[in-house]
Amino acid sequence: MAARGAKRAAERPAQIKTKRAKLNGNKMPQTERETKRVTFTLENEETSENSQTNVISVPPPVSTGKWTNKERVLVFSSRGINFRTRHLMQDLKTMMPHSKADTKMDRKDKLFVVNEVCEIKNCNKCIFFEAKKKQDLYMWISNVPHGPSAKFLVQNVHTLAELKMTGNCLKGSRPLLSFDPKFDKEPHYALLKELFTQRSVIKAQPIAKIIFSTPRYHPKSQPFVDHVLTFTVADNRIWFRNYQIIEEDASLVEIGPRFVLNLIKIFQGSFGGPTLYENPHFQSPNMQRRMIRQAMAAKQKERQMVKEIRKEKRKEEHEVLTQDVTDDVFATPAEPKEPPVELEPPEPQSTKKKLRLTELKKRTQMKRKGLR
Repeated sequence: MAARGAKRAAERPAQIKTKRAKLNGNKMPQTERETKRVTFTLENEETSENSQTNVISVPPPVSTGKWTNKERVLVFSSRGINFRTRHLMQDLKTMMPHSKADTKMDRKDKLFVVNEVCEIKNCNKCIFFEAKKKQDLYMWISNVPHGPSAKFLVQNVHTLAELKMTGNCLKGSRPLLSFDPKFDKEPHYALLKELFTQRSVIKAQPIAKIIFSTPRYHPKSQPFVDHVLTFTVADNRIWFRNYQIIEEDASLVEIGPRFVLNLIKIFQGSFGGPTLYENPHFQSPNMQRRMIRQAMAAKQKERQMVKEIRKEKRKEEHEVLTQDVTDDVFATPAEPKEPPVELEPPEPQSTKKKLRLTELKKRTQMKRKGLR
């Protein structure tokens, strides 16, 4: 039995090859296909020999090529994201028909587990949203499994559901990617551009492993180009916008979503490894919140100091002036008076002393009588 199973396993690849050769031999290439003619009769008309049959010509399919770029992007997140991040993920999935989804990853798991998830899902690129403290959102963009990978802080998120975005486009249509001129000047931006649209050689033909753009001739894509994805650099950040191309005058109307990517680090490996670039202008949200709290505390301290100074001023004793300087301003000297002249001699002092003694004696006698 074991020998028969080994023989069957050895014969299977040959059988599969013969089947594929038969199927490919029967199929005609899309470039050689011609228009088909279909005849039909209306329901109201009676079928007779004289009745005329209507003929309709069906044109060949628009996509005359073959789907060769079979790269896939895995879009998922960690636990703890809010509703806005969830809507942003859904918008990115609708924009990219070559994307795949997966369940949320547990916070306790390390980031290297994402490489295994991508391998299971048969994905070569990954966009991973990492939530921290239920208010900070980080985005990982990685080339699985060998790298490089980049970590961004996502800010100013606006989704497709907001009424500010008035544009519209076909679902699954292929976009144009527009990059700022700085992406060709500075090396770390050039690396990010290569990460967004990386090219590999398969059968001596360059094929783009694209994250944000739709592969050519993808089964779920539309053979039209009606919107533009722009990546502009301003204030040391990457601003992502999605615009619709209007047919009349080729003007642009924003569709959404829109967000800002603040670069933190670029790693050599996938979700780790040696650091290739670290943004010197990046400031963590924890540090920003700490600076805001310190500024508020400094204002409160300043107000408290002003109150204490006012209280001390009120408690200070004011100097009491013993003599007012302005009292003598309107003082005028009195007129000189002549000394009085006494014409009669003064009374002798002895008589006054006698009268006083007699009065004291009378008072003492009266007191004695009252005590008896």
